Amino acid sequence: MTGPLLALLAAAAVLAWLLGPGRARLPMDRPNERSLHQVPVPRSGGLAVVAGVLAACLADWPSQAVLAGCVLALAALSFADDWRGMPIALRFGLHAAAAVAFVGLALPSMALPLQAATAFLIAWSINLYNFMDGSDGLAGGMAVIGFGTYAAAFALAGDASMASLALAVTAAAAVFLKANFHPARIFLGDVGSVPLGFLAGALGAAGIARGHFPAWFPFVVFAPFFADATTTLLRRILRGERFWQAHRQHYYQRLVQMGWGHRRTALAEYLLMAAGAAAALAALWLPPAGQALLLGAWGTALLAAMAAVDRRWQRRTRVAPPPP
Repeated sequence: MTGPLLALLAAAAVLAWLLGPGRARLPMDRPNERSLHQVPVPRSGGLAVVAGVLAACLADWPSQAVLAGCVLALAALSFADDWRGMPIALRFGLHAAAAVAFVGLALPSMALPLQAATAFLIAWSINLYNFMDGSDGLAGGMAVIGFGTYAAAFALAGDASMASLALAVTAAAAVFLKANFHPARIFLGDVGSVPLGFLAGALGAAGIARGHFPAWFPFVVFAPFFADATTTLLRRILRGERFWQAHRQHYYQRLVQMGWGHRRTALAEYLLMAAGAAAALAALWLPPAGQALLLGAWGTALLAAMAAVDRRWQRRTRVAPPPP
């Protein structure tokens, strides 16, 4: 497959430039009261991942033209956001526009209500990936596992083009992870997390639309991200907080603050993600009853892990108030 190889080479070349001559030109992520890092770190390292993905799309042109256009548009807007910031309403609106454009152009055979629901979920995937990019190695490692699982599922379905694309995203993310694992030398930034979130939703939607895997598959593969981001958001909304503002209340952020540190937290999340990915792939071979049993067991384990973090966090906050 030329796509994954091109993605790896392009990502490596861009990352080497970003860590070398380009470092001084990147925006810096300076620590504040809501940060988990202690020293300034350059962000927008996701340019390397985007370069890898676009190189793979060019290798499979024009079948990936729509996807490439959406990734490029989101990356350009997010790079501007990394530098100067962008009003929340405008940012969400542009994310929604990219999701609608992809569904309308790449998945035109879907019924209109299903198109609307799919576009909403892709837009949510964009934002939850952005929310979950706040600890060294977390988002990059989850991308390696998640898109690697997509690649396996597409290969099992006999779709070489989509398998190659998913594997290309995996390769680009793996290159970036080498510099982002703790202690991180560079962060993804919105220019990386936003396109990755889009790709997680878009490739999942494409796989469902083509009948390659059931509708539950993408949600199980990325369950740790979906569960953490969705639960945390709903809690903040119910408490009347400004949910759109940065905070340190996600489960992975709590683990870091409770003494696990970036490295141990990332490894624990990788284990959780890998378990869900394995369950998702195994369930594809099972009858409906077997799928329900296996996925029910996996869901119960995930909820139990989240409940354990909640209990320990509550004990901790009885001694000291939580950070804002």
